[in-house]
Amino acid sequence: MSTGTGRRFPDGFLWGSATASYQIEGAVKEGGRGPSIWDTFSHTPGKTLNGDTGDIADDHYHRWQEDLGHIAGLGLGAYRFSTAWPRVQPGGRGPANREGLDFYARLVDGLLERGVKPVLTLYHWDLPQDLEDAGGWTARDTAYRFADYAELVARELGDRIDLWTTLNEPWCSAYLGYASGVHAPGRADGAAALAAVHHLNLAHGLGLQAVRSVLPSARGSVTLNLHVIRPADPSSDDDRDAARRVDALANRAFTGPMLSGAYPDDLLADTAHVTDWSFVRSGDTEIAHQPLDVLGVNYYSTGLVRRWDGVGPRSEEDGHGDALGSPWVGADDVEFVRPEGPYTAMGWNIDPGGLTELLLRMHREHPGLPMMITENGAAFADTVSPAGAVHDPQRVDYIARHLEATGQAIDQGADVRGYFAWSLLDNFEWSYGFDRRFGIIRVDYETLERTWKDSAHWYRGVVARNGLD
Repeated sequence: MSTGTGRRFPDGFLWGSATASYQIEGAVKEGGRGPSIWDTFSHTPGKTLNGDTGDIADDHYHRWQEDLGHIAGLGLGAYRFSTAWPRVQPGGRGPANREGLDFYARLVDGLLERGVKPVLTLYHWDLPQDLEDAGGWTARDTAYRFADYAELVARELGDRIDLWTTLNEPWCSAYLGYASGVHAPGRADGAAALAAVHHLNLAHGLGLQAVRSVLPSARGSVTLNLHVIRPADPSSDDDRDAARRVDALANRAFTGPMLSGAYPDDLLADTAHVTDWSFVRSGDTEIAHQPLDVLGVNYYSTGLVRRWDGVGPRSEEDGHGDALGSPWVGADDVEFVRPEGPYTAMGWNIDPGGLTELLLRMHREHPGLPMMITENGAAFADTVSPAGAVHDPQRVDYIARHLEATGQAIDQGADVRGYFAWSLLDNFEWSYGFDRRFGIIRVDYETLERTWKDSAHWYRGVVARNGLD
């Protein structure tokens, strides 16, 4: 199979793939694990497609050695995974659960034995349910409980971890969880979502401080799903202002505190009618502003916005499906219009140029900060041939074009150190259940058999040659 441009990546470029605990582990009631908000949400009728849950998922908890064999077979230099907070601390506070920590210790040792660098994410959305019952991310205390949890994991896994990532996509945790309700815990309260934004920013800073209190030389990171938002009519002042407002909510609500130590003034002004931001205390943004060794960037598609004229229904083609409320808090006069295709099975447009644009923006605004593509990939309606093969040329093409887009950003000065394909395995795709398949390895959810798709064979070649053929 030949798909590429002859593109070569810098020496030492880190090739990997990524997963998340609730999406693959299963064994939700084994090994001392407590319930998470996603256990509760997925077991609530009507919240996930077909009522699917992560109870078994890919059964990675029992099949991790087999999965490490696939990682090694692909020749990956790194594996990005998340620890499940309720497996480490079942109620979100107090002493660690020994069985949970032992599972991750075995996983990390298995990676190192195979020459694979462990890239650990401390939080990929599975908040212990007990903490949600106490307010979840709307409560300031949750940020401090996160720091305690981070310290427990750091003490256990120590310097075996190559890169410590605090949070995955806090935008989703805050806005999809607390404003639109399409993700756990399923709340629809704009003020609560903005409080969650802040407490996630605070948790990031406190979490990195906690890890480095144990491991002073720990390499720290956070992964953000930074949005590329464009005005529907670039010549329209109204549409450009709509894009600015969405950018403040989507991107600068996190990059402001984390990378610059302050919230942007326009974000505070745009949302003043929703909240007074009194949950921000003196010194909080300084805590959030911790030195980063790498910024993780997740990218899938772009957004197109315009000012809603108030006449007729408001278009909400933001790629997140039907919701109880809008994730775009305070932007009630902004509408999302459907970008030009083609589209993935998620209904997301395919626009590799947006990735180049995003990487160059981060390079320009935060010079000297290394980046990694920590998630990029696509869901398509895979079919299994009579011979048992999965031919997925659309996925190969998608990844190849985004790798070329990454290379173009590097050519123009962006310091991009690695790429992680999402996802290693087909898995539980949140509110879409098992209907959407992102994996380069197929999982038969009846037998749990793993099968390499054509994209996995192709990606192994990309890794081996450090580039496209």
